[in-house]
Amino acid sequence: MATSSKSAVTKVTDFFYERMRHKAAWSVADAEPTTGFASLAGQKYALLLTYRKDGRAVPSPVWFGRAEQDRVYFDTEEAAGKVKRIRNNPEVRLAPCDVRGKPLGPPAVGIARVLDPRETDYAERTIAANYGLGRRLYYGASKRLPVPTIYVEVQPKRS
Repeated sequence: MATSSKSAVTKVTDFFYERMRHKAAWSVADAEPTTGFASLAGQKYALLLTYRKDGRAVPSPVWFGRAEQDRVYFDTEEAAGKVKRIRNNPEVRLAPCDVRGKPLGPPAVGIARVLDPRETDYAERTIAANYGLGRRLYYGASKRLPVPTIYVEVQPKRS
């Protein structure tokens, strides 16, 4: 599936998020990983680490939901850089973090995949369960914007 170019909304939010991201967010790339996503329990943000083709890590705080079998779901704009990086290299790291991406615990290595549109209802319910009314308001407002979004599932990497 080809992705479209970045929307004006994404360009503005990327600019904003790049400047507010905590400098410690990049440390997750070198941290000793744990197994599974138990460290995300009770958290509101996960630091997603994806990798550029040259191997450099790119941290992005995301809203997420954690489901049975230790699967994690998040949504993002289809044209976001993290989606392109996941399609090139599905290995990611997830760690609990604050809104700015400051790590609050150890990362876990996972394998990410972009969900088929038929799988998105479950993913959205899982994410919404972690946020309540705030997520429902955000979701309702974001659906009014002409920005295509996708959902991603991350499973723990098995050794």
